[in-house]
Amino acid sequence: MDETEWLFSALGQYTSAELRELLYVAQEPEFFELMRGLFALPDEIRSALQDFLTKTDPCATKIAVDADGRCILHRDALEPKARPPLKIVP
Repeated sequence: MDETEWLFSALGQYTSAELRELLYVAQEPEFFELMRGLFALPDEIRSALQDFLTKTDPCATKIAVDADGRCILHRDALEPKARPPLKIVP
């Protein structure tokens, strides 16, 4: 399959919105290096990381790198919201 056929095949598989999003995201610095690194992870680890990232509020995620170079991700514990006091209406 030559490049033109491959391109037309991709155009038929994805919506125009998906292709625009991919083009936009791909312009981020080091995007392709990051993707290659993610896909090089063992399936079990990649799946766990994907699960963590998709179920987490990005603002509540903390990242640290330990002395051995390991990247440690954790979530802040969400405190239950206090109920507002009840008003007694006469």
